[in-house]
Amino acid sequence: MKTLVIAAHPNLEASTVNRAWKNRLSQEKDITVHDLYEAYPDFKIDVEKEQELLLKHDRIIFQFPFYWYSSPAILKEWQDVVLTYGWAYGAKGTKLHGKEFAIATSTGGPKEAYQAGGYNKYSMNELLKPFEAMANLTGMKILPAFLAQGVRTMSPEQIKESADQLAAYLTAAK
Repeated sequence: MKTLVIAAHPNLEASTVNRAWKNRLSQEKDITVHDLYEAYPDFKIDVEKEQELLLKHDRIIFQFPFYWYSSPAILKEWQDVVLTYGWAYGAKGTKLHGKEFAIATSTGGPKEAYQAGGYNKYSMNELLKPFEAMANLTGMKILPAFLAQGVRTMSPEQIKESADQLAAYLTAAK
């Protein structure tokens, strides 16, 4: 199964987890890591190129740090311009039907902060619903999200372990 990881981190060099994930996933033969900020520093997304990438893969993963209860801006822009009516959704928009979709995201705050009664009041499952709705609209099969929470306090060993776990998740899931 060919997997496309669409990575979106506006400052990957300052990242710990997302940089480790990108580097680790780049070692896998059936995983293509596509860094949106690297490819489009001007936010001028090549829609045809992106749609071709999607067609060449069976599984689509959005990888990003969880910013303001969503993704970084370029990933939203990517969704807006790439997932077009008549291509990704609508009566004739079936190009993504049957592909698998998942999120790989990280939070600075701990898991306990993302639950009813927690600091952020909502669970990650609730906060990720717009991405699930996008996958549903485009006919993709939704896989469980891969979460790394509390990354601000993770040790280098825990970061490496998280990267290895993400690689195992993406290569084992069929």
